[in-house]
Amino acid sequence: MDALLSALADPARWRLVSLLAERPRSVGVLAQLAAARQPQTTKHLQVLERAGVVTSQRTGRRRVYALKSAALRDLAAALTQLADASDQDSGPRATFDAYGAGLDAERLAAREPGWADVRSFSFRRSLAGDSDLVWRHLTEAALLARWWTPDDLRVSELVFEARAGGRIVHEYRDAEDADGSDLVAGRAEGSVVETRPGEHLAYRLSPLLPDGGLAFTAHVEFGLSPTSTGTDLDVHWRISDSTVDSADFIAGIEIGFGQSLDKLAAALAAGSRDTCTADAAIDSRSTK
Repeated sequence: MDALLSALADPARWRLVSLLAERPRSVGVLAQLAAARQPQTTKHLQVLERAGVVTSQRTGRRRVYALKSAALRDLAAALTQLADASDQDSGPRATFDAYGAGLDAERLAAREPGWADVRSFSFRRSLAGDSDLVWRHLTEAALLARWWTPDDLRVSELVFEARAGGRIVHEYRDAEDADGSDLVAGRAEGSVVETRPGEHLAYRLSPLLPDGGLAFTAHVEFGLSPTSTGTDLDVHWRISDSTVDSADFIAGIEIGFGQSLDKLAAALAAGSRDTCTADAAIDSRSTK
């Protein structure tokens, strides 16, 4: 308990604990939000980790920290609220834990090149909006940027040339990395394979390792089917050329791309509601 109290007594470390109570964050983002230098922030986090207040895991190029609640629950009521915030049944911490479990499994499996080449992932979403509108959200960079990252990330560079052979670049950062000083969270490059507007889209996309090499190649296909209420979207991922170092990326596909598709569905639903509201207003005026 003495080590815990000593660690929390420093105002700078208390600020870091407060930030981690909201959600897991990288060292760079914590330094930005605390208005501190990154080396100093790293030292404070190491003190907190030795005291059992935080835990960390490596995610690609970054180290991400999360709050540990057990020690905090032994403290006064002022800390209990922070501990409860980090222990929600759903939300960022639950995603962090689920991804951590996936990381452990994939790293154990990644023993030699090609280890994940038999892997595939399938997703389906029923979306508001006709197939032409959905197609625009899949192929226009301005609309792609609204949804094509998991939660708590933002697109920092995006190129999508919607034609066979067209170039794709998808780079993203932590959503709270306002000035771009933290390490890039991820970058992928690839090319479009096939486009049938409103019906089918296929492309290849390869996440880049820290040394610039390819982690693996994802062969991604989107199928659009019109329905009475909008469009059904079926997405299929197939992995090839997987390297031993690709485990961290592959562990995040199901959670991360699922979150992206949820953001796409929410964006289309919001647009549909806005359209209905506008139509209702026009109808109301026309009947007066």
